[in-house]
Amino acid sequence: MSQTLTIEALQERVETIFRKSGLNAIQAGALSRVIVAGERDACKSHGIYRIEGALRTVKAGKVNPDAVPELVDQKASSIIKVDAKGGFANPAFELGVDALAERARSNGLAALVINDCTHFSALWPEVEAVTDRGLAALVMCPSYATVAPTGGTKPLLGTNPFAFGWPRSGGSPYVFDFATSVAARGEIELHRRAGKQLPEGWAIDADGQPTTEPEAALTGAMLPFGGHKGSAISTMIELLAGIMIGDLTSPEVLDYLGTTTLAPRHGELILAFSPEAFAAGRPGDPFARAEALFEAIAGQGARLPSQRRYAARAISREAGITLTADEIKQLDRLEDLGLGSVA
Repeated sequence: MSQTLTIEALQERVETIFRKSGLNAIQAGALSRVIVAGERDACKSHGIYRIEGALRTVKAGKVNPDAVPELVDQKASSIIKVDAKGGFANPAFELGVDALAERARSNGLAALVINDCTHFSALWPEVEAVTDRGLAALVMCPSYATVAPTGGTKPLLGTNPFAFGWPRSGGSPYVFDFATSVAARGEIELHRRAGKQLPEGWAIDADGQPTTEPEAALTGAMLPFGGHKGSAISTMIELLAGIMIGDLTSPEVLDYLGTTTLAPRHGELILAFSPEAFAAGRPGDPFARAEALFEAIAGQGARLPSQRRYAARAISREAGITLTADEIKQLDRLEDLGLGSVA
């Protein structure tokens, strides 16, 4: 039988699972918040589904469950750094976001660099944390090598997510968050399980030839979205959020993990901008001008990104989050067995 929980109750359940599995309060709390945000916003692929992957990564010894991230604040710089100490990215971000916002307001722009972290879940919760502070944001990170560059034949780039947010007074921010691959690796796995062929243009096989067979794609490589354009953006992310911040690139991540079944370890780059500072001395209010643009888009019948998430969020806040009987059983099992629930 399905069960409906409040956002707070689900947060408590998920945090209990992580605490019983050996994560400290800092790590467990931050991971629980982002997982529950996924369920709250009906993003099932980033909700409780992700708990097992986090536990599997802990069990494999590839992430530090006791990590206490450290803020390395260079006072004279617009660059704020957080050493995640081998833990998950989420608590490191939570530690650094206020310093990032303060420096962006003072200087017009600032960067938060997170090093030595295990990336977990989507980027939009981090983007929204910045827009909640009245700032625009860009967030990016590499992954592990599962994507071939356009014209290439072997995995080299990651799915390399990229997110942007713009604050809106009195309403939900304008946010997009997407991988730079044509499809997520999980989508290929779902096609395999369902016995379905892939759409053309999603993947190549181990010999570099186009394929619509999921099995061949999983042993080959995914492709970037938009051909050479997506390939170039993905390469930019490797450069900015890997090499420039002194952290791992996607091929190095795969070498470190030896598998794509664990959460990837690398760095993350968050950029924050003050629209008021950039527009100072120029005519017009940047926020009012942005609203005019959004209204023009919606006026043509187009949907702004994240609108479905926001609608689902409103329902969850009012009526709670409904989980299926199987999902409740999964939570029970994870809480009872902890790390013993994963191979």
